[in-house]
Amino acid sequence: MENTGALLVNLGSPDSPHEHDVRRYLNEFLMDSNVIDMPWLVRRMIVSLFVLPKRPAQSAKAYASVWTEKGSPLISISEDLQSEVQKLTSMPVELAMRYGKPDMESALVRLASKPEIKEVLLFPLYPHYAMSTVKTVVERAEKIISEHKLPITLKVHPVFYDHDAYIDALVESANDYLEKDFDHIVFSYHGVPERHIRKDDCTGSHCLKSEDCCQKASPAHHSCYRHQVYRTTACFVEKADIPVDKYTVAFQSKLGRDKWLEPSTSSIVESLARQGIKKVLVICPAFVADCLETLEEIGMEAKEDFIAAGGESLELIPCLNTHPAWTKLVSHWLEKPLQN
Repeated sequence: MENTGALLVNLGSPDSPHEHDVRRYLNEFLMDSNVIDMPWLVRRMIVSLFVLPKRPAQSAKAYASVWTEKGSPLISISEDLQSEVQKLTSMPVELAMRYGKPDMESALVRLASKPEIKEVLLFPLYPHYAMSTVKTVVERAEKIISEHKLPITLKVHPVFYDHDAYIDALVESANDYLEKDFDHIVFSYHGVPERHIRKDDCTGSHCLKSEDCCQKASPAHHSCYRHQVYRTTACFVEKADIPVDKYTVAFQSKLGRDKWLEPSTSSIVESLARQGIKKVLVICPAFVADCLETLEEIGMEAKEDFIAAGGESLELIPCLNTHPAWTKLVSHWLEKPLQN
């Protein structure tokens, strides 16, 4: 591994919770064709006419509610992860965000400038495959290497949604919460448009064609986000011995009017409260680091909705963040990557 460097990549965050920085970040994020997968002109119109006039102000308030002295939680947690992982491996480990700073271009150029580095292991910090996460990170890395003619080869670490070591780390990180008295646990995953699921179906005829498509064996599962999140849940509840009637899978963070994966997390937590469920845990396995979507959307908004609907307590189980089991696993995978 002496000729290999590693690049950890997460989604990103605005430079500050101020409206102008949030607007710039949202523009970069939403103009990615893997996020809003429409022709450029249509995408430009949607972003400019329907998102940027009002969304930045709303999002700025949300970001301000979770901002810390160290800045964006996602960035600071990711930086801490990089630092801890670097202590456990001799290879150089860089960190970048797909959108915003620290940027992928600078990170790849720095790695390529080291004469001993011939290969970069790209490690998207996403357990599950989606075109709006893993695919866009890989495409961006390939474009940077091509444009700069960097003398390095790129190796991409595969997703790890049902790998035993990942599930073990996830359960271990949640154990303190699972040992509490709770009535129900919600597995809240970031949603994606159903259109993305169909586009990623390599068979063209499997995904979302039947109620049980995610349970039927198919090559489509290799790139099916929906199958992969259900698989993560199944592995987790088996490992943690959670009864089938004590958990629910839901999807959060919908944007726009297209049909997204369902049920929504907001509808589920309100429904649980109306059913008389009093104590709920929420875990967000699609994220490996706490961010706006976990801390504000779940830890604040969903909690308020649950209590307003009659529930007593909703607790957010923290993401893997810098849990020792996770940092050790990442460092191990950098030196001995999983195979596709």
